[in-house]
Amino acid sequence: MMGLLRTDRNLPETDIHDILRNDRRRNVIKQLQETNHEVSLRDLSVRVAEIETGESPPPSNIRDSVYISLHQTHLPKLDDADIVDYDSDRKTISLQKPAQQVDLYMEVVTKYGITWAAYYRTLGTLSLITVLFAAMQLPVVSSIDVLLWASFFLAVIAGSTVYQLWSRRWLYLQQLF
Repeated sequence: MMGLLRTDRNLPETDIHDILRNDRRRNVIKQLQETNHEVSLRDLSVRVAEIETGESPPPSNIRDSVYISLHQTHLPKLDDADIVDYDSDRKTISLQKPAQQVDLYMEVVTKYGITWAAYYRTLGTLSLITVLFAAMQLPVVSSIDVLLWASFFLAVIAGSTVYQLWSRRWLYLQQLF
């Protein structure tokens, strides 16, 4: 079946936007990234319904609606695009390597609503100002040595980087295998 999406490894940008235009498909990709292994349609539909309703467990009518729409519409579309491997007989789903292309477009914001670039830019600016104020012997900040301020902010940046890499580990693990 030849649909809107091509099954080769290089997805056109328009196809990626088409995939990500739907919240339910984005939630599917995010959930598969977090689990990093094959999941059942039942488990995935429960998790997506929990996200959509904010309730755990989600109401059965919503869960059933999510199950049906994933099975009939969203998973076949993601499977056609080679983003996921959807076995409709076994009702199992796993993330595929081409999802990395889509992931680049999904990583716009952290789970707190700001981009990683804005987060690091703000942290860098705050650290520069704090270190400069400490070096200028301004009250309050000068009570702590400049080297300690610099070390503190470098540790925060390093910790943030480790967190960011850990939260995206599925991407790096898939590149190894």
